[in-house]
Amino acid sequence: MDYKVVIGLEVHVQLLTNTKLFSGCINKFNPDNPNVQTDPVTIGLPGTLPVMNRKAFRLALETAIALNCTIARFTKWDRKQYYYPDLPKGYQISQYDMPFSEHGWLEIPTTDDTVEPRQIRILRAHLEEDAGKNMHDETGGGGDSHVDLNRAGTPLIEIVSQPDITSAAEARAYLEELKLLLSYIGVSDCNMQEGSLRCDANINLHVLKDGETIPTPIVEVKNVNSFRNVELACEYEIIRQQKEFEETGKRLGEVEKETRGWDAVRGTTFAQRGKEDASDYRYFPDPDLVPVVVSDEILNDAQASLCELPAARRQRFLKEYSLTPYDANVIIEKLGAFADYFETVAKGCDDGKQAANWVTQDVTREMNDRGLSIEEFPIKADVLAALLAKVIKGDLTIKSAREVFMELLEVPATECTSAKIDQIIDEKGLGAVQDTGQITEVINAVVSRNEKAASDIREGKLQAAGPMIGQVMKELKGADPKTVRQMIIDHIQGN
Repeated sequence: MDYKVVIGLEVHVQLLTNTKLFSGCINKFNPDNPNVQTDPVTIGLPGTLPVMNRKAFRLALETAIALNCTIARFTKWDRKQYYYPDLPKGYQISQYDMPFSEHGWLEIPTTDDTVEPRQIRILRAHLEEDAGKNMHDETGGGGDSHVDLNRAGTPLIEIVSQPDITSAAEARAYLEELKLLLSYIGVSDCNMQEGSLRCDANINLHVLKDGETIPTPIVEVKNVNSFRNVELACEYEIIRQQKEFEETGKRLGEVEKETRGWDAVRGTTFAQRGKEDASDYRYFPDPDLVPVVVSDEILNDAQASLCELPAARRQRFLKEYSLTPYDANVIIEKLGAFADYFETVAKGCDDGKQAANWVTQDVTREMNDRGLSIEEFPIKADVLAALLAKVIKGDLTIKSAREVFMELLEVPATECTSAKIDQIIDEKGLGAVQDTGQITEVINAVVSRNEKAASDIREGKLQAAGPMIGQVMKELKGADPKTVRQMIIDHIQGN
């Protein structure tokens, strides 16, 4: 069956505010103490009035600008009517027909030089308050259900993409890039395990049959909370909808939209309910909240506060430091402080590729082994740059540089300086040996002690040079192994 996959994602992101969206009630992840973060506004007691959290709006504004959205200068709040036990007011304050931002886009990177980055359009991004959380006994034993309202009223920004995503892998890539962007600009912790970033995936197929494009019924898979599960849920739905179309031939509009859940244990989606339309929610403007007017001053200030965004910085790294897409992605994905570290090293040693190799391998390995952040890493960027500059100038081999690097990791922070590099090199005799006469003298002595290996090399078994290289390097720590190997072979073969 020939078909095209059509996916749109709705992503709910909790914003990093101290208090909830419309009250001074604390906003904190606190599952061990349910229902301690509520107040009269959160539970909708009569006579209470909501007041907008300015910080939440500011964070949402920065997010929308980073997503290249058009910002509405006038926006209002609406009540979305529905009842669930975790929504005691019976309505959610959201935005309906006048969201504060719309018509943006997010670029998905690629590690393939031959493939251009993809732009996924953003339909809208709006602010709303979160509901609480229902917890049900899922053992089948008929236990009690519980409601925790700690989360009720926390500020969410809902980012709705256009159905531009064409595969499960692309859905994951979009979500990963969105999380990276939000983390860079610091509007959310994006902790998916704590529900700070949740995703609903709207999926259907456009089947090509007899010259006609037939859309299958749209299914919404709700509240998927990991990259892997989003990808798996999309993959499962694509196959399920393909089989269903082959069996029933049903197309979009012939059955109601369906909301499905994702069972990560069984790796399947399951039917939950028919999907509501906007008319089911009976939206109307919230009479208790004044509209928001975004002035030039507010907009310009939010724009100016943003850092260089990851997509722009990735492209700059490719051009300015001649990195591969893979290296640039690895550095960018480790967030701003790590990218800053790389840039300082690259500029200091004047070699972006050398700097990328060291920060993505040696630095990253030691950070992981020692459980350190880049801010805590004992070798500061300017010191590593000084070390790499010696390698690039030919004053130090990479092998010797790695030995110095490991020594620097063990010295007190106050001693980890460029001067310490010179001290270690002197003490250990690691300086590059430039005197070929000295190297030749050592090689002659080593070859005379290894007649069997020399004989093997004369017969073309060049790997026999390995042990002799080690012996030379033991006597001349600063010699270049590649140079030594070639000199040994040339000496034995009489070149």
